[in-house]
Amino acid sequence: MEAFVRTLRSCRLVIGYLLLAGSLQSQQSLVSQNIPSSFRLDTETAARLRPQLWAQSEVPAGRYAVGKLVLERLAAQASGVQSTRHIEWQLRIIDDPELNAYSSPDGSIYIERGLADLAGGSAGLWAAILSHEVAHVVRRDWARRYLYRQSIESEGGASVILGDPGLPSSSWTDSTKASAELGQFCRQLELEADRLSLMLMSRAGYHPDFVPALHHLLHAHEPGPANASVSAMHPCWEERDRQLAKAYVDASIEFEHRWPEWYASPGGNPPVVVFAEPPTVKRTGSKEWEIRFPLRCQNLAGAVEVLVLSDSGRVNRLQLSGQPGTIESGRELRQLTGCTSPITTVTFTFGEGDATAASRAHWTDVYVLDAWGSVLARADLPKLPR
Repeated sequence: MEAFVRTLRSCRLVIGYLLLAGSLQSQQSLVSQNIPSSFRLDTETAARLRPQLWAQSEVPAGRYAVGKLVLERLAAQASGVQSTRHIEWQLRIIDDPELNAYSSPDGSIYIERGLADLAGGSAGLWAAILSHEVAHVVRRDWARRYLYRQSIESEGGASVILGDPGLPSSSWTDSTKASAELGQFCRQLELEADRLSLMLMSRAGYHPDFVPALHHLLHAHEPGPANASVSAMHPCWEERDRQLAKAYVDASIEFEHRWPEWYASPGGNPPVVVFAEPPTVKRTGSKEWEIRFPLRCQNLAGAVEVLVLSDSGRVNRLQLSGQPGTIESGRELRQLTGCTSPITTVTFTFGEGDATAASRAHWTDVYVLDAWGSVLARADLPKLPR
């Protein structure tokens, strides 16, 4: 049971091109590729464990009900694919504060309470979460992972523990190589699920910009390394932005074709999205420093605020879906920008004359906030040069 749940979680959000401009029917051959027609272990295992998983979760109600409606729209878009015709799509909420989502091959999608609270009443954010999990089910990625594991074992005599694929067992003949190969395979599955999910969203009426918006929120809440390790099961958020650039464009074209009046779409107008590049710090004088932070904004009407915090002023409680965060006592730098250029660079300069104590602070994070104080993006700040 626990191994299967860990396997589901390894395909969670925190997701080659799939012919995005074509119909879902034309994607069917890619969805079924490398999975024998007689293979049923994924659906059989899901059916056997479904009662236990359902006992640990509940149907969405109250503020989570919007997720159920979004799933129905996404499932309607996926209904043309052969592998989904007998699936009973179900959304389940797990009472856990973590920001995770995972899917079962039977079409059950499990959202942990922390992530459901993050989505809140935003149909677009729910679509970004659920479409990725729908894509995993449509593509039968559980089966793909299982079969890939079997192929590694048969070729190298290695034993892989399903559910902890990133942790090679002692029987790996070359654990580093095997772990890297499996990590690369799983990261590719995530990116392919992302690409398919973008088109599912667009056709169902949810702007694809909700996907990078969600990714940036998750990155702000759970900071991670700028680059994933070779054995990581999921690509880092920066890699997702790079790899999905063309898919965003293709899905946006599809959305605009189907929903020329954006405000009238089921997801409403697209969210503000901020793509932030790594900030740089340089010394400009004996006691002066400059922080430069390049960023690009989409769908912005008005201004955003860039906030630089020291280690004693870290964000105590990130409000990622509509309410301002609270800042502990500490040092901070703030600046508004209209973010109107293709690349807007926000510059902070301080020195002994105006901020002697600030120059000695350990500056750690850069956040971008909207007009309501909600976090749109974050980045790690290099240490000030001495």
